[in-house]
Amino acid sequence: MTHPIGLGVIGMGRAFTLMLPTWTSDPRICLIAAHDPRPSACLAFEETLGGVACQLPEEVCAHPEVEWVYIASPHAMHVEHVLLAARYGKHVLVEKPMALNLADCEAMIKACQQAGTYLVIGHSHSFDAPVRLAQQLIASGQWGRVRMIQALQYTDFLYRPRRPEELQTALGGGVVFSQAAHQVDVVRLLAGTPARAVRAITGSWDARRPTEGAYSALLSFDDGVWANLTYSGYGFFDTDVWMNGVGEMGMPKSPLDHSATHRKHAQMQNEVAEAQAKAERNFGGRDYAGIDTVAPDNYQHFGPVIVSCERADLQLLPIGVQVIDASGAELHGLAPPTVARKEVVDEIWAAARLGQAPLHDGQWSMATMEVCLALLQSSTLGQDIILRAQTPTPLT
Repeated sequence: MTHPIGLGVIGMGRAFTLMLPTWTSDPRICLIAAHDPRPSACLAFEETLGGVACQLPEEVCAHPEVEWVYIASPHAMHVEHVLLAARYGKHVLVEKPMALNLADCEAMIKACQQAGTYLVIGHSHSFDAPVRLAQQLIASGQWGRVRMIQALQYTDFLYRPRRPEELQTALGGGVVFSQAAHQVDVVRLLAGTPARAVRAITGSWDARRPTEGAYSALLSFDDGVWANLTYSGYGFFDTDVWMNGVGEMGMPKSPLDHSATHRKHAQMQNEVAEAQAKAERNFGGRDYAGIDTVAPDNYQHFGPVIVSCERADLQLLPIGVQVIDASGAELHGLAPPTVARKEVVDEIWAAARLGQAPLHDGQWSMATMEVCLALLQSSTLGQDIILRAQTPTPLT
C-alpha cells in the first residue's frame, strides 16, 4: 500500500467523535495533528492517538506531515478554515453543511482551485454503500427510469445536548443545515438528474428551541422525477424501527431511545449545563465512551428511502437494497462493513493516490447547499424556489 494519508484535524467535537473509529481503523489514514479549544480533547489526542495537539488551526495546516485537513469545526467557521487550509496548500475534507450561504461555498471552491487542492464535503449519508449500490442498480436500466423518491426520518435531534448557536438558524443551527444535507445528497444522487425547484414547509414548534426542528420538501427534477423529503427532529417515534431496528450508525437500537432523550433533556438546568453535557460526551470528555474499533454488522443509513422506478420499487436497507417487482422481492445484499464509514476514506484515497475526481466535491456540495437554503426560503415565502446552481449527477 502507498503511504497513508497524513490527516490534520480542526475541531474535535461531535463530528470528529463519530468519525474517529474510521480514522483509527483504516490503515490508509494516519492522524498527525489536531486543534480544538477544549484542552481535554487536545490532551486526549496526544495521549490516546499519539498526535500533536496544536494551539491554533494554522499550526495544523502548517505541519509538514499533514496532507489533508479534516475540518469539523462549527458550521459558521467552515469557510474560514477551508480558506486557511488552501493557503497552506492542503487538501480538505470538510463536514457538512459545506457553508451557510452560496457566496462562502463559491469562495471555498475558488480557494481550493487556485491552490490546486481537492475539496471534499462529508460525511453525508450519500457516501453509504447501500446508496451507492442503489445508484448502480438504477444505472443498469433493468427496472426503467426513476420516477419518484420517498425519504423519511424521525429522530430526537433537537433534544440532544446542544450549544446555544446550534439552536439559532442564522448561525447554522436547526435541522435544515445539520440534517437536510443528508437527505438532499441522497435523493440527488438517486434521481440521477439535476434538481430544478423546491417547495417546502418547516416547523419550529418549541419556543425553547427557537429554530427549525422539522421540514417537508418536494423537490422537482429534470425528466419529471420528484422526491418527497420529510424530517422531524422532535421525534418520539423512531423511523429506525422500519430499518430492521438498526440505528443511523449501523448498530441495533431500542425503539424507546427517543423517549429517553426527551426525559434527559427535561432535566437540563440551563443552556450552560446543556453545552457542557455535549462537550463531556465527545472525544476527551468525562462521558466519552472510547473508540469503538469493532465494525458494525450493518451499514449506516439516514432512515427509510424508497425509489420508485418504472418497473420496480427499490428499498434501501442497512444490509443492501431490496428490489420489489412483478416477480417478487430480491435482496441485493452487501458484505458487512469492515470499517465504519470506510466509504469516506475510499473517496479521499482515490483522489489523493489515484488522481480520481471526488464525487462529493465543491460544486456537488454547493448544489446541495442551494437546495437546503431554498427549503428555508420556500417555507418563508410560501412559494416554489427555482434552483440555479445544480450540477449533473456523477455516473457510478
